[in-house]
Amino acid sequence: MTPPLVRSIDAPAKINLFLRVLHRREDGFRELETLFQMLDVADDVRVCFDPAGRIDEVTLDVDGPDLGAVEENLAVRAARAFLAASTVRGSVHVSLVKRIPAGGGLGGGSSDAAAVLRLLTELTADSDAGVPRGVSVTEAELHTIAGSLGSDVPFFLGTASLALGRGRGEVLSPLPALPSIPVVLALPPVHVSTAGAYAALAESRTAEASIRARPDHVVADLDWARIATLAENDFEVMATAGSPPIARSIEGLRSAGAQVSLLSGSGAAAFGVFESSAAAAVAAATLESELGWPFVVTATREAPPQSMRG
Repeated sequence: MTPPLVRSIDAPAKINLFLRVLHRREDGFRELETLFQMLDVADDVRVCFDPAGRIDEVTLDVDGPDLGAVEENLAVRAARAFLAASTVRGSVHVSLVKRIPAGGGLGGGSSDAAAVLRLLTELTADSDAGVPRGVSVTEAELHTIAGSLGSDVPFFLGTASLALGRGRGEVLSPLPALPSIPVVLALPPVHVSTAGAYAALAESRTAEASIRARPDHVVADLDWARIATLAENDFEVMATAGSPPIARSIEGLRSAGAQVSLLSGSGAAAFGVFESSAAAAVAAATLESELGWPFVVTATREAPPQSMRG
């Protein structure tokens, strides 16, 4: 009997170094243009695949905040989708250690889902495992599964820590990594609904033709000085107008010397990019004392995570 197979990986958070919401597409979604960047702060994801286990059973345990119903968890949905796309049979158990705040626009759930897809792909393709594989999940099928789970999932499943995203965010152009740089995350006590953020933005938009006509950003030869000139987030005006804590977070980071200070995703987290770890640490400690909510020091990643056995 083949023993259970186990792999683990860290599932990093992301920030959006710019995020532009463009015209409405024929499928009803908005066209996006965004620059994804992975961070060092990450959840821990461990997947156990048991070929002798109950067929297609998926279970979950979470160390961290209560994230709601198990069936709605993106990591669980990722495992179920993988099993449905493959003729590999067995049970899957997912263990999460949550460090990325939920509902902040940092991609924690999407990153967990991508980690599960990556680990299951490796576990069921292990030539030494004796797993009755059946039909493996192809790269194209894996990308389709990722896109069906969420717009950010394909980025986390990719091979680059920095990528330009278009479409709904799932059409990716990997870019050369930028040198790692300190980042301070502001985590105000506010929850922003992504659907609500899109609805509010849509209500504020009247000139569709001018929105459609905006040229794409040129992302060749990027460095952090160039990033500072491109940084924008179309959700930021609405988010700061509707939430004073978000506005104070962003303004506080700018006043503390951040080269770039911006909302991430649709919020509510904001981030500031700093020149040195010392400056980032001082800014985080000062702002947390003044404003009363967490400011976390992390850094950008130069490469995606690698899995480990066990």
